[in-house]
Amino acid sequence: MILRGRRVVTGGALTAAAIHIENGVITAVRPFEEAGAPVIDEVILPGLVDTHVHINEPGRTHWEGFETATRAAAAGGVTTLIEMPLNSIPATTTVAAYRRKLEAAEGKLSVDTGFWGGVVPGNTKDLEGLWREGVFGFKCFLAPSGVDEFEHVAEADLREAMPVLARLGAPLLVHAELPALLTSPAGATYADWLASRPPKAECAAIALMVRLARETGARVHIVHLSAAESLSLVEGSPISVETCPHYLAFAPDDIPDGATEFKCAPPIRGGLRGLVSRIGMVVSDHSPSPPEMKCGDFRSAWGGIASLELGLPVMATLYDSPVDLARWMAEAPASLAGLERKGRIAPGYDADLVLFDPEARWTVGPESLHQRHKHTPYLGRKLRGRVCATYLRGEKIYDDGDSSGADFRRSRGRVLKR
Repeated sequence: MILRGRRVVTGGALTAAAIHIENGVITAVRPFEEAGAPVIDEVILPGLVDTHVHINEPGRTHWEGFETATRAAAAGGVTTLIEMPLNSIPATTTVAAYRRKLEAAEGKLSVDTGFWGGVVPGNTKDLEGLWREGVFGFKCFLAPSGVDEFEHVAEADLREAMPVLARLGAPLLVHAELPALLTSPAGATYADWLASRPPKAECAAIALMVRLARETGARVHIVHLSAAESLSLVEGSPISVETCPHYLAFAPDDIPDGATEFKCAPPIRGGLRGLVSRIGMVVSDHSPSPPEMKCGDFRSAWGGIASLELGLPVMATLYDSPVDLARWMAEAPASLAGLERKGRIAPGYDADLVLFDPEARWTVGPESLHQRHKHTPYLGRKLRGRVCATYLRGEKIYDDGDSSGADFRRSRGRVLKR
């Protein structure tokens, strides 16, 4: 099989090339003129890797579930997911819970899917077993997570767990807000929600994690950075960081007081759009919920933004370079998870590819979404760029031009283990 295009993201550049594929693997990337295959008009990107996704199955499948989440991923050009350990019941904090997760995923995956384990108070004894079973690393919260079954950790818990993670070589992903610096919202408006979770809570938490990473030698990654002033704490430190499209696409002035679809933690603050090249990684933090959980005001509504399939066009609306998009949304997340065959168009890598039309203009509507619940802050937003087709290991799993859905292939994804 050969895919031939004039705009292929490979080797850190946008170039004309012919991608040769055998048995689902890229065997060669050759000069455009060497192949006689038809020419693809769209930009060919590596399949995106999203390492920050809440699928919520088992236990809260009515929030999302493997079938709808991975179909949405395929429609958004995401060919690999690593799922977070919380919002499912049980949380993925023991080997038994991890095995239940694997059972729940069987036969439901449209894209390749792996899992993070969780660090919670008292489960240090479970970490090595989870690592041996195949999780890609671990996630913890420094502030309450919003669900009872995934408790946040204190510094003492981290001092117990991090030497174990350092010995294993396992990354620790951290929701970085210190609870002592958070308050209850004083009112129902977005300004009240924003004031209740100030940048200093994020900065203090990141400073703590920098110190503990240096002391223990553990590999630390800060998830969903939202405070621009915290970036200087990361630079020059041993830790890495990510942000999400909604922190780049929106600012507080864009958010009406009753628009709880924008509620997330840490909150949208603005000021990051020009800093993304310094951050270096963008993933979704897809955190869906039933519509009724988004009712009420900013004090009571669930905090989470659903956007798994929209990340690439949102980012293409903000940034022009397909090379940058591939680096931030495919290569960097694959590196975080240690996925040596994902995230690039190069020989030896899985033939996970996205055909993307960067000139397409369209408006997000409920009918265009494949996630279980159609509420998202992007509804009605005009975007630039559209996923035309997605390939997983050389097989087309999504075709935007097939209205019948015949090329929307389920159960082609595999469970990935470290």
